[in-house]
Amino acid sequence: MKKIGIISDTHGYWDEQYLKYFEPCDEIWHAGDIGTTEIADRLAAFRPLRAVCGNIDGGDLRLMFRETLRFKCEDVDVLMKHIGGYPGNYDWSIRKVIYASPPQLFISGHSHILKVKFDKSLNLLHINPGAAGMQGWHHDRTLVRLTIEGSKFTDCEVVTLGTKG
Repeated sequence: MKKIGIISDTHGYWDEQYLKYFEPCDEIWHAGDIGTTEIADRLAAFRPLRAVCGNIDGGDLRLMFRETLRFKCEDVDVLMKHIGGYPGNYDWSIRKVIYASPPQLFISGHSHILKVKFDKSLNLLHINPGAAGMQGWHHDRTLVRLTIEGSKFTDCEVVTLGTKG
């Protein structure tokens, strides 16, 4: 069993609350727009980090992380990409991959819109944890925690870090 902390769109903003809410987690997954290597390094020093780069991430982060990451967590097939869209409207850049070989869990960011939605047609759970940083048009800063045990995910919870400003 693994408890996963999922975050996105920090845009270089560090909040000590990240550590508070990731304390019970075994891993942290960042869905891109990390912003600085310092953010990635601080998260990775706290818990094992899996991450993808986003559209605002510079060359230093692109050397550290790929645009798309596919891996197994326990027995769950996970796909992560910053710009991914959502069920019924997946982004063109990942659509073929999703339809050809659907993961069980698809993590994306970019929109700053918190969304947890099951795609019945592909039998996959899509999670966009919203944005945890201060840049962008979102009002609430959020992240998500999830438990993975074997081939199942449970205890999906949304954490509101507060409002911007």
